[in-house]
Amino acid sequence: METLIAHPKNEEEAIALKAVMKVLKIDFETENSPYNREFVEKILSSEKARKSEKPGLKINVQDMWK
Repeated sequence: METLIAHPKNEEEAIALKAVMKVLKIDFETENSPYNREFVEKILSSEKARKSEKPGLKINVQDMWK
């Protein structure tokens, strides 16, 4: 059987998904992420920007502590 992973955008969607699965008698597990979703999105977007051709901020190692 396959595993489905849902990403509700807010608490209302999470509650609705849980209710539907309970009505259909589908077993499910919940897992809370220790990370703030907005923080994770910022990190992922900065990683994506770093990998793209957009130039970033470069700091000379010798000038770092001046």
